[in-house]
Amino acid sequence: MTAKLRIFVSSVQKELEDERLIVQNLVNTDPFLSTHCVPVLFEFEPASPTKALRGCLESLDRCDVYLLIVGVEYGTLVGDVSITHAEYRRAKERSLPVLAFIKGDRGLEREKGALDLLAELDADGPTYKRFGNVVELQKEVRAALAQLLQERFGITPTSDENVIAEQTIEATSAFESQRLDRLRWQNLDHEVARNLIAAAESRDGAGLSDEDLLSGSLARGLVWHDAGAGEYYATAAGIVLLSRDPSMVFPQCRILADAYRSTEPDGDPRDHEDIRAPMPLAIERALQFIDRNTRHPMRIVGLDRLRLDEYPVDGLREALVNAVAHRQYEDAGRKIILEIFADRVAILSPGLPPGPITLARLRSGRYRPCSRNPVLAQSLSYFHRIEERGSGFRRMRDQMLDHGLDPPVLGTDTGYFQITFPGPGDNIERIRVPQVQIRVTPAVEARLNERQRKMLRLLVEGEQLTSRTCESMFSVTRETASRDFALLMELGLARRVGGGRSTHYVYAEDDPNRQVIVR
Repeated sequence: MTAKLRIFVSSVQKELEDERLIVQNLVNTDPFLSTHCVPVLFEFEPASPTKALRGCLESLDRCDVYLLIVGVEYGTLVGDVSITHAEYRRAKERSLPVLAFIKGDRGLEREKGALDLLAELDADGPTYKRFGNVVELQKEVRAALAQLLQERFGITPTSDENVIAEQTIEATSAFESQRLDRLRWQNLDHEVARNLIAAAESRDGAGLSDEDLLSGSLARGLVWHDAGAGEYYATAAGIVLLSRDPSMVFPQCRILADAYRSTEPDGDPRDHEDIRAPMPLAIERALQFIDRNTRHPMRIVGLDRLRLDEYPVDGLREALVNAVAHRQYEDAGRKIILEIFADRVAILSPGLPPGPITLARLRSGRYRPCSRNPVLAQSLSYFHRIEERGSGFRRMRDQMLDHGLDPPVLGTDTGYFQITFPGPGDNIERIRVPQVQIRVTPAVEARLNERQRKMLRLLVEGEQLTSRTCESMFSVTRETASRDFALLMELGLARRVGGGRSTHYVYAEDDPNRQVIVR
């Protein structure tokens, strides 16, 4: 098997919109299914049912599997049958595998057309499964697709993939799949969407059209189409990730940051910030807050004069990503808390780890991952280049030890999950030289300020930077960011890609006179 199986998801749209999105999210985020399948949902305008049917059937003809969900309603008619019924008959004509899922038991009162469709299913013989809620639907859909992949291609999930799927389905929150009509597509941050789609699809962001951004966001469960209104709106996950200020809809979508002078909290922190932004950018702003409120000793290594960080940035970033991805969003009264003390950094996330993950298992490193918000977890992994499943806490532990510090401490505090990074205290010499070292001549180094060195380091690590990203990351104006990039290009350290609003900068790797060592 080379190409992914295209799974056409068919149902009455308005009645079963939550179920459709849940199935889409399951196929996109399940570690086994996402490797071998891709969901296809055709959203149509009911004002033109004939054209809608034609578009649905054309889309279905490009698919490999027909997945039908039947509820109470029959749906939009074209002639004597509904669009959903016509799709089922086309799937039969093409001899596609049919996977059918019926909501509710046999005694549920349904529209006559829906009963006729069920009778036709009974006569044709494809087996179908019944479900009562979205958790049951996810289990049945995954089992059916796994069986299909095994029968047709001899592909089976590993035992770990099965356990992860089972635990994630049980833990999945209904929060992120909510279809809300609070924010239209045009009101979202399209640059954040561009960065996400480019990373997820390994494409050049400059080459993505507006249609690419919309279709990519639809495919990832961040946007939904209200056919009746003819509008595209953000789902709850889309609001968290793409809204310029998610807290306008969800007050809990903020990071409250405090930096204290001593080892204990007090009523007068030396620095405070209430961070409100698309959550991928909010994470970077939280890292900037840590950067300006922690120490940065200088070390001389060879010809380099290095500015070190008191804490490993990658470990802090991973902890913040986990806090955003796995928090309990149903708790609208509590925000993520970031606290910096003289001897530690603490990150608190509302809600305890989803079962069956326990603190003991997290501390030992012997656990299988699961997420209550798999769409958010997957999307944030693209933004921050972090694996959304696996050894996150083990990586944080290794990063702290490699930095010369003690491992993070995991715990709970009044309903928050807390991870604490112990600092070096008075012994700042404990901090080790980071793994990535950029070797440039002293003359070039003398022309770079601290901000420009950070930009260069990000470029060397493979980041694609834009002026807008640097404005937010370093709290500078667009003109300052442009001057920084101009200097890096003049020195042969950066290269501009694209043009206009799609302009971004990458590391200039083709300078034979510069030595860059990545250990």
